[in-house]
Amino acid sequence: MTQKTDPVALTAALIRCPSVTPDEGGALQLLERELSAAGFACTRVDRGGIANLFARWGARGANRSFGFNGHTDVVPVGDRAAWTQDPFGAAVIDGWMYGRGATDMKSGVAAFVAAAVDFVRTTPPDGAVVLTITGDEEADAEDGTVALLDWMAANGERMTHCLVGEPTCPATMGEMIKIGRRGSLTAWFQATGVQGHSAYPHRAKNPMSALVKLMARLEEKPLDEGTAHFDASTLAITTIDCGNPATNVIPAKGTAVVNIRFNDAHSGATLTQWLTDQAAAVQAETGVQIAVKVSISGESFLTPPGEFSALVRAAVAAETGVTPEYSTSGGTSDARFVKDHCPVVEFGLVGKTMHQVDERVEVAQIHQLKAVYSRILRDYFA
Repeated sequence: MTQKTDPVALTAALIRCPSVTPDEGGALQLLERELSAAGFACTRVDRGGIANLFARWGARGANRSFGFNGHTDVVPVGDRAAWTQDPFGAAVIDGWMYGRGATDMKSGVAAFVAAAVDFVRTTPPDGAVVLTITGDEEADAEDGTVALLDWMAANGERMTHCLVGEPTCPATMGEMIKIGRRGSLTAWFQATGVQGHSAYPHRAKNPMSALVKLMARLEEKPLDEGTAHFDASTLAITTIDCGNPATNVIPAKGTAVVNIRFNDAHSGATLTQWLTDQAAAVQAETGVQIAVKVSISGESFLTPPGEFSALVRAAVAAETGVTPEYSTSGGTSDARFVKDHCPVVEFGLVGKTMHQVDERVEVAQIHQLKAVYSRILRDYFA
Protein backbone atom coordinates (compact mmCIF):
# COMPACT_ATOMS: atom_id res chain seq x y z
CA MET A 1 0.00 0.00 0.00
CA THR A 2 1.31 3.45 -0.94
CA GLN A 3 2.02 5.59 2.11
CA LYS A 4 -0.14 8.71 2.26
CA THR A 5 1.50 12.13 2.33
CA ASP A 6 0.97 13.84 5.68
CA PRO A 7 -0.12 17.46 5.08
CA VAL A 8 0.45 18.37 8.74
CA ALA A 9 4.09 17.27 8.68
CA LEU A 10 4.54 19.11 5.39
CA THR A 11 2.96 22.27 6.86
CA ALA A 12 5.35 22.09 9.81
CA ALA A 13 8.35 21.65 7.52
CA LEU A 14 7.28 24.69 5.47
CA ILE A 15 6.72 26.86 8.56
CA ARG A 16 10.28 26.06 9.65
CA CYS A 17 11.51 27.62 6.40
CA PRO A 18 11.95 31.36 7.17
CA SER A 19 10.55 32.50 3.83
CA VAL A 20 9.74 36.10 4.72
CA THR A 21 9.11 37.78 1.38
CA PRO A 22 11.19 37.95 -0.79
CA ASP A 23 13.41 35.24 0.78
CA GLU A 24 12.85 31.69 -0.49
CA GLY A 25 13.96 30.30 2.85
CA GLY A 26 14.20 26.72 1.58
CA ALA A 27 10.42 26.33 1.14
CA LEU A 28 10.37 25.85 -2.62
CA GLN A 29 13.41 23.59 -2.49
CA LEU A 30 11.55 21.38 -0.04
CA LEU A 31 8.46 21.25 -2.27
CA GLU A 32 10.52 20.55 -5.38
CA ARG A 33 12.05 17.50 -3.71
CA GLU A 34 8.63 16.25 -2.62
CA LEU A 35 7.04 16.74 -6.03
CA SER A 36 9.97 15.42 -8.05
CA ALA A 37 9.90 12.20 -6.01
CA ALA A 38 6.25 11.76 -7.05
CA GLY A 39 7.03 12.11 -10.75
CA PHE A 40 6.24 15.79 -11.24
CA ALA A 41 8.39 17.63 -13.77
CA CYS A 42 9.61 20.65 -11.80
CA THR A 43 11.03 23.91 -13.11
CA ARG A 44 12.22 26.88 -11.12
CA VAL A 45 10.87 30.03 -12.74
CA ASP A 46 12.84 32.68 -10.84
CA ARG A 47 12.60 36.31 -11.93
CA GLY A 48 13.68 39.60 -10.45
CA GLY A 49 15.23 37.94 -7.42
CA ILE A 50 11.99 36.06 -6.67
CA ALA A 51 11.84 32.26 -6.45
CA ASN A 52 8.91 30.47 -8.13
CA LEU A 53 8.17 26.81 -8.81
CA PHE A 54 6.25 25.21 -11.67
CA ALA A 55 5.41 21.50 -11.35
CA ARG A 56 3.45 19.33 -13.78
CA TRP A 57 2.43 15.68 -13.65
CA GLY A 58 1.22 14.36 -17.00
CA ALA A 59 1.71 15.49 -20.56
CA ARG A 60 2.17 19.09 -21.62
CA GLY A 61 -0.87 20.17 -23.61
CA ALA A 62 -3.14 17.54 -22.04
CA ASN A 63 -6.83 17.82 -22.85
CA ARG A 64 -7.57 18.52 -19.19
CA SER A 65 -5.12 20.16 -16.85
CA PHE A 66 -6.14 20.99 -13.29
CA GLY A 67 -4.08 23.66 -11.56
CA PHE A 68 -3.40 24.64 -7.97
CA ASN A 69 -1.88 28.03 -7.16
CA GLY A 70 -0.42 29.30 -3.90
CA HIS A 71 2.50 31.01 -2.22
CA THR A 72 5.15 30.16 0.34
CA ASP A 73 6.31 33.69 1.14
CA VAL A 74 5.04 35.17 4.39
CA VAL A 75 4.77 38.61 5.95
CA PRO A 76 7.33 39.68 8.57
CA VAL A 77 6.99 38.40 12.13
CA GLY A 78 6.58 41.86 13.65
CA ASP A 79 7.28 42.06 17.38
CA ARG A 80 8.87 38.68 18.01
CA ALA A 81 8.66 39.22 21.76
CA ALA A 82 4.88 39.35 21.48
CA TRP A 83 4.72 35.78 20.16
CA THR A 84 4.06 33.04 22.73
CA GLN A 85 5.66 30.49 20.37
CA ASP A 86 8.60 30.51 17.97
CA PRO A 87 7.15 31.97 14.75
CA PHE A 88 9.23 29.47 12.75
CA GLY A 89 8.92 26.58 15.19
CA ALA A 90 5.64 24.96 14.09
CA ALA A 91 4.79 24.04 17.69
CA VAL A 92 1.51 22.14 18.13
CA ILE A 93 -0.41 23.06 21.28
CA ASP A 94 -3.94 21.89 22.07
CA GLY A 95 -4.56 20.91 18.46
CA TRP A 96 -3.24 24.15 16.93
CA MET A 97 -0.02 24.60 14.97
CA TYR A 98 1.68 27.97 15.52
CA GLY A 99 3.89 29.84 13.10
CA ARG A 100 4.14 32.58 10.51
CA GLY A 101 2.37 31.31 7.43
CA ALA A 102 0.44 28.63 9.33
CA THR A 103 -2.80 30.01 7.90
CA ASP A 104 -1.59 32.25 5.06
CA MET A 105 -0.85 29.97 3.39
CA LYS A 106 1.67 27.22 4.02
CA SER A 107 -1.04 24.88 5.27
CA GLY A 108 -2.97 25.43 2.04
CA VAL A 109 0.10 24.72 -0.08
CA ALA A 110 0.89 21.61 1.99
CA ALA A 111 -2.69 20.36 1.62
CA PHE A 112 -2.79 20.71 -2.16
CA VAL A 113 0.72 19.30 -2.63
CA ALA A 114 -0.19 16.29 -0.45
CA ALA A 115 -3.48 15.82 -2.30
CA ALA A 116 -1.81 16.06 -5.72
CA VAL A 117 1.04 13.69 -4.83
CA ASP A 118 -1.27 11.01 -3.44
CA PHE A 119 -3.71 11.40 -6.34
CA VAL A 120 -1.21 10.86 -9.14
CA ARG A 121 0.40 7.94 -7.28
CA THR A 122 -2.84 6.06 -6.62
CA THR A 123 -5.13 7.06 -9.50
CA PRO A 124 -3.06 8.51 -12.36
CA PRO A 125 -5.50 10.78 -14.21
CA ASP A 126 -6.24 11.14 -17.89
CA GLY A 127 -4.80 14.62 -18.03
CA ALA A 128 -2.32 16.77 -16.16
CA VAL A 129 -2.02 18.23 -12.68
CA VAL A 130 -0.16 21.55 -12.52
CA LEU A 131 1.09 23.38 -9.43
CA THR A 132 2.24 27.00 -9.60
CA ILE A 133 3.81 28.14 -6.34
CA THR A 134 5.28 31.59 -5.88
CA GLY A 135 7.49 33.40 -3.40
CA ASP A 136 6.06 36.83 -4.24
CA GLU A 137 2.43 37.14 -3.19
CA GLU A 138 2.79 39.17 -0.02
CA ALA A 139 4.90 41.92 -1.61
CA ASP A 140 4.58 43.62 -5.00
CA ALA A 141 3.52 40.41 -6.80
CA GLU A 142 5.26 41.55 -9.99
CA ASP A 143 7.62 38.58 -10.35
CA GLY A 144 5.60 35.79 -8.78
CA THR A 145 2.47 34.27 -10.29
CA VAL A 146 2.80 36.76 -13.16
CA ALA A 147 6.26 35.36 -13.94
CA LEU A 148 4.93 31.82 -13.79
CA LEU A 149 2.08 32.62 -16.18
CA ASP A 150 4.45 34.42 -18.54
CA TRP A 151 6.75 31.40 -18.55
CA MET A 152 3.83 29.03 -19.12
CA ALA A 153 2.65 31.05 -22.12
CA ALA A 154 6.16 31.03 -23.61
CA ASN A 155 6.58 27.28 -23.09
CA GLY A 156 3.20 25.95 -24.16
CA GLU A 157 2.03 25.08 -20.66
CA ARG A 158 -1.62 25.49 -19.70
CA MET A 159 -4.18 24.98 -16.96
CA THR A 160 -7.79 24.43 -18.03
CA HIS A 161 -9.07 25.30 -14.54
CA CYS A 162 -7.31 26.52 -11.39
CA LEU A 163 -7.98 26.58 -7.67
CA VAL A 164 -6.13 29.10 -5.49
CA GLY A 165 -5.65 27.80 -1.95
CA GLU A 166 -5.85 31.11 -0.05
CA PRO A 167 -7.80 31.17 3.23
CA THR A 168 -11.40 31.93 2.25
CA CYS A 169 -13.53 31.05 5.26
CA PRO A 170 -14.31 33.84 7.77
CA ALA A 171 -15.15 31.70 10.81
CA THR A 172 -16.18 28.16 9.92
CA MET A 173 -14.38 25.63 7.75
CA GLY A 174 -16.22 25.23 4.46
CA GLU A 175 -18.44 28.29 4.59
CA MET A 176 -17.09 30.29 1.63
CA ILE A 177 -15.70 29.91 -1.89
CA LYS A 178 -14.35 32.96 -3.67
CA ILE A 179 -15.58 33.19 -7.26
CA GLY A 180 -14.15 36.66 -7.83
CA ARG A 181 -12.44 39.59 -6.22
CA ARG A 182 -12.85 43.33 -6.17
CA GLY A 183 -10.34 45.46 -7.99
CA SER A 184 -8.04 47.78 -6.09
CA LEU A 185 -6.40 51.08 -6.93
CA THR A 186 -4.61 53.82 -5.04
CA ALA A 187 -4.60 57.45 -6.19
CA TRP A 188 -2.17 60.15 -5.07
CA PHE A 189 -3.08 63.84 -5.49
CA GLN A 190 -0.41 66.51 -5.23
CA ALA A 191 -1.75 70.03 -4.99
CA THR A 192 0.52 73.02 -5.64
CA GLY A 193 -0.65 76.48 -4.66
CA VAL A 194 1.02 79.65 -3.45
CA GLN A 195 2.52 79.91 0.04
CA GLY A 196 1.47 82.79 2.23
CA HIS A 197 0.73 84.15 5.70
CA SER A 198 -2.36 82.69 7.30
CA ALA A 199 -3.44 86.22 8.30
CA TYR A 200 -3.61 87.19 4.62
CA PRO A 201 -5.17 84.16 2.89
CA HIS A 202 -6.22 86.26 -0.09
CA ARG A 203 -2.55 86.58 -1.04
CA ALA A 204 -2.06 82.81 -1.15
CA LYS A 205 -3.57 79.82 -2.93
CA ASN A 206 -4.16 77.18 -0.31
CA PRO A 207 -3.52 73.65 -1.62
CA MET A 208 -5.07 72.12 1.50
CA SER A 209 -8.39 73.83 0.87
CA ALA A 210 -8.36 72.47 -2.67
CA LEU A 211 -7.59 68.97 -1.45
CA VAL A 212 -10.32 69.09 1.19
CA LYS A 213 -12.77 70.22 -1.48
CA LEU A 214 -11.65 67.43 -3.79
CA MET A 215 -11.88 64.77 -1.09
CA ALA A 216 -15.39 65.93 -0.19
CA ARG A 217 -16.39 65.71 -3.83
CA LEU A 218 -15.01 62.17 -4.17
CA GLU A 219 -16.94 61.04 -1.09
CA GLU A 220 -20.11 62.93 -1.94
CA LYS A 221 -21.91 60.04 -3.65
CA PRO A 222 -21.52 56.25 -3.53
CA LEU A 223 -19.58 54.86 -6.47
CA ASP A 224 -22.40 52.37 -7.08
CA GLU A 225 -25.02 50.30 -5.27
CA GLY A 226 -23.38 46.94 -5.91
CA THR A 227 -23.87 44.41 -8.70
CA ALA A 228 -25.23 40.88 -9.02
CA HIS A 229 -22.25 39.22 -7.34
CA PHE A 230 -20.48 42.16 -5.67
CA ASP A 231 -21.15 44.55 -2.81
CA ALA A 232 -20.95 48.28 -3.44
CA SER A 233 -17.53 49.69 -4.32
CA THR A 234 -15.78 51.68 -1.61
CA LEU A 235 -13.54 54.75 -1.54
CA ALA A 236 -11.43 55.51 1.52
CA ILE A 237 -9.35 58.63 2.14
CA THR A 238 -6.15 57.36 3.71
CA THR A 239 -4.18 60.56 4.24
CA ILE A 240 -4.21 64.33 3.72
CA ASP A 241 -0.90 65.96 4.59
CA CYS A 242 1.48 68.82 3.89
CA GLY A 243 4.16 68.34 6.54
CA ASN A 244 3.73 71.92 7.69
CA PRO A 245 5.27 72.59 11.14
CA ALA A 246 4.06 76.22 11.26
CA THR A 247 0.59 77.27 12.35
CA ASN A 248 0.69 80.67 10.67
CA VAL A 249 1.87 79.64 7.21
CA ILE A 250 -0.31 78.50 4.33
CA PRO A 251 1.80 75.79 2.68
CA ALA A 252 2.72 75.73 -0.98
CA LYS A 253 2.05 72.02 -1.45
CA GLY A 254 -0.10 69.26 -0.04
CA THR A 255 -0.93 65.65 -0.80
CA ALA A 256 -3.89 63.35 -0.38
CA VAL A 257 -4.30 59.64 -1.02
CA VAL A 258 -7.40 57.53 -1.60
CA ASN A 259 -7.84 53.78 -1.98
CA ILE A 260 -10.74 52.35 -3.99
CA ARG A 261 -11.97 48.76 -3.89
CA PHE A 262 -14.22 48.37 -6.90
CA ASN A 263 -16.64 45.85 -8.34
CA ASP A 264 -17.34 44.82 -11.92
CA ALA A 265 -19.30 48.00 -12.63
CA HIS A 266 -15.94 49.73 -13.06
CA SER A 267 -12.46 49.23 -14.43
CA GLY A 268 -9.20 50.76 -13.33
CA ALA A 269 -9.25 52.91 -16.46
CA THR A 270 -12.76 54.32 -15.93
CA LEU A 271 -12.04 55.13 -12.30
CA THR A 272 -8.73 56.75 -13.20
CA GLN A 273 -10.54 58.97 -15.69
CA TRP A 274 -13.17 59.89 -13.10
CA LEU A 275 -10.52 60.81 -10.52
CA THR A 276 -8.63 62.87 -13.09
CA ASP A 277 -11.80 64.70 -14.14
CA GLN A 278 -12.71 65.50 -10.54
CA ALA A 279 -9.23 66.86 -9.84
CA ALA A 280 -9.36 68.99 -12.99
CA ALA A 281 -12.71 70.47 -11.92
CA VAL A 282 -11.37 71.48 -8.50
CA GLN A 283 -8.22 72.86 -10.12
CA ALA A 284 -10.35 75.07 -12.39
CA GLU A 285 -12.42 76.30 -9.44
CA THR A 286 -9.52 77.06 -7.08
CA GLY A 287 -6.54 77.86 -9.31
CA VAL A 288 -4.51 75.26 -7.39
CA GLN A 289 -2.62 72.83 -9.63
CA ILE A 290 -3.49 69.19 -8.87
CA ALA A 291 -1.43 66.34 -10.29
CA VAL A 292 -2.86 62.80 -10.17
CA LYS A 293 -0.98 59.50 -10.05
CA VAL A 294 -2.86 56.18 -9.99
CA SER A 295 -1.60 52.67 -9.29
CA ILE A 296 -3.95 49.78 -10.15
CA SER A 297 -3.01 46.68 -8.20
CA GLY A 298 -5.75 44.54 -9.71
CA GLU A 299 -8.93 44.65 -11.76
CA SER A 300 -12.16 43.15 -10.50
CA PHE A 301 -13.00 39.75 -11.91
CA LEU A 302 -15.68 37.10 -11.70
CA THR A 303 -15.81 33.42 -12.54
CA PRO A 304 -19.58 33.10 -13.03
CA PRO A 305 -21.17 30.25 -11.08
CA GLY A 306 -21.21 27.17 -13.29
CA GLU A 307 -19.98 23.60 -13.59
CA PHE A 308 -16.51 24.25 -12.14
CA SER A 309 -17.63 26.21 -9.08
CA ALA A 310 -20.41 23.66 -8.51
CA LEU A 311 -17.85 20.84 -8.52
CA VAL A 312 -15.75 22.65 -5.90
CA ARG A 313 -18.83 23.47 -3.82
CA ALA A 314 -19.98 19.84 -3.85
CA ALA A 315 -16.55 18.62 -2.75
CA VAL A 316 -16.43 21.13 0.10
CA ALA A 317 -19.91 20.17 1.26
CA ALA A 318 -19.11 16.46 1.11
CA GLU A 319 -15.94 16.78 3.21
CA THR A 320 -16.98 19.49 5.70
CA GLY A 321 -20.73 19.07 5.98
CA VAL A 322 -21.10 22.77 5.16
CA THR A 323 -22.47 24.06 1.86
CA PRO A 324 -20.33 27.10 1.05
CA GLU A 325 -21.63 30.39 -0.25
CA TYR A 326 -20.14 31.99 -3.33
CA SER A 327 -18.42 35.26 -2.43
CA THR A 328 -16.39 38.08 -3.95
CA SER A 329 -15.50 39.75 -0.64
CA GLY A 330 -12.07 40.52 0.76
CA GLY A 331 -8.89 41.95 -0.65
CA THR A 332 -6.85 40.96 -3.68
CA SER A 333 -5.15 37.62 -4.32
CA ASP A 334 -3.12 36.06 -7.12
CA ALA A 335 -6.37 34.84 -8.63
CA ARG A 336 -6.48 38.29 -10.23
CA PHE A 337 -3.64 37.17 -12.49
CA VAL A 338 -4.79 33.59 -13.04
CA LYS A 339 -8.23 34.74 -14.28
CA ASP A 340 -6.60 35.90 -17.54
CA HIS A 341 -5.26 32.36 -18.08
CA CYS A 342 -8.23 30.13 -17.16
CA PRO A 343 -11.36 29.99 -14.97
CA VAL A 344 -10.33 30.26 -11.31
CA VAL A 345 -11.94 29.95 -7.89
CA GLU A 346 -10.48 30.06 -4.39
CA PHE A 347 -11.03 27.80 -1.43
CA GLY A 348 -8.99 27.40 1.72
CA LEU A 349 -8.96 27.46 5.50
CA VAL A 350 -10.42 29.79 8.09
CA GLY A 351 -8.26 32.91 7.94
CA LYS A 352 -8.91 34.62 11.29
CA THR A 353 -5.27 34.63 12.48
CA MET A 354 -3.45 35.38 9.22
CA HIS A 355 -0.77 38.10 9.53
CA GLN A 356 -1.35 38.24 13.30
CA VAL A 357 0.97 37.60 16.22
CA ASP A 358 0.66 33.90 17.12
CA GLU A 359 -0.70 33.02 13.68
CA ARG A 360 -1.97 29.45 13.95
CA VAL A 361 -3.98 26.78 12.17
CA GLU A 362 -6.19 24.05 13.57
CA VAL A 363 -4.43 20.78 12.78
CA ALA A 364 -7.68 18.97 12.04
CA GLN A 365 -8.50 21.55 9.37
CA ILE A 366 -5.29 20.78 7.47
CA HIS A 367 -6.37 17.16 7.11
CA GLN A 368 -9.86 18.32 6.16
CA LEU A 369 -8.49 20.67 3.50
CA LYS A 370 -6.40 17.89 1.95
CA ALA A 371 -9.54 15.74 1.82
CA VAL A 372 -11.41 18.53 0.01
CA TYR A 373 -8.63 18.99 -2.54
CA SER A 374 -8.35 15.22 -3.04
CA ARG A 375 -12.07 14.95 -3.75
CA ILE A 376 -11.92 17.88 -6.17
CA LEU A 377 -9.17 16.09 -8.12
CA ARG A 378 -11.10 12.81 -8.18
CA ASP A 379 -14.31 14.46 -9.30
CA TYR A 380 -12.60 16.67 -11.87
CA PHE A 381 -10.95 13.73 -13.64
CA ALA A 382 -13.84 11.28 -13.13
